[in-house]
Amino acid sequence: MQDLQANSLLELALSRLLPVLEEKLASGGCPLCPECDGNCSDRARQLLRPRVEALAACWRQGDVGADLAGLIDHTLLKATATAAQVGALCQEALEHRFASVCVNPRYAPLCLEQLQGSRIPVCTVVGFPLGANAVEGKAFEANLAVQSGVREVDMVLAIGDLKAGDDPAVRQDIAAVSAACHAGGAICKVIIETALLTDEEKVRACRLCLQAGADFVKTSTGFAESGATVYDVLLMRHTVGERSGVKAAGGIRSFADACSMLAAGANRLGASAGVQLVREARAFERDTVDS
Repeated sequence: MQDLQANSLLELALSRLLPVLEEKLASGGCPLCPECDGNCSDRARQLLRPRVEALAACWRQGDVGADLAGLIDHTLLKATATAAQVGALCQEALEHRFASVCVNPRYAPLCLEQLQGSRIPVCTVVGFPLGANAVEGKAFEANLAVQSGVREVDMVLAIGDLKAGDDPAVRQDIAAVSAACHAGGAICKVIIETALLTDEEKVRACRLCLQAGADFVKTSTGFAESGATVYDVLLMRHTVGERSGVKAAGGIRSFADACSMLAAGANRLGASAGVQLVREARAFERDTVDS
């Protein structure tokens, strides 16, 4: 049954990855191979297989729903979010034991109050959603959040500077926020907004995040025209190796979406549909046991 699960997860991820790789091949190749030989399918299987097998093995030994919940940042970042909705988000996090709750800075104090005494950290965003804030403003915002008790910060990098090729400015931006986070014992995740970047820019952004001391690279704000893709997650993991976490966010609405991102190398998911994902994971586990 474990092999069946692994194969099913692999085929699911491949079904979302291979069409993109075929497009990349048609346009001159992709950064996943040092020298593209056209064997994208074989290369994709080689890259995905170890994580898929590890994921399947883990799920055969435990509670799939609980394991998945422990990887999800339960998120509410809409401009229309109310205090009541944020309070409900926290209660859902307590019930399902999500990895964190992720909210706009205005609601971080409310979450800290609601989650006091639990092990669920509060995550907030900095320079969100455009990344075009002044470096000093981002660092101040991060420091303010961390000093209040926030333990995870998702910042948006300076996208315009990255696209202009000003790598020192991008590195300085990330380093300032990372330093503010680490000084207070918090982790720093950097949103690179993959939908707005070329493959070369995605790779460069990930490398700059490593150089600047970030703890995670993250795909998306959820405010661009598209969110996480299996290809982008795989490219990011391939670039950072095990030196950084990879967070997939934006458009993860089903258990199949979640599985695909984890198979590609994500070890954290940002989702507003966390409760639905956990319910689907538990249904999957019941169906597997019954079969």
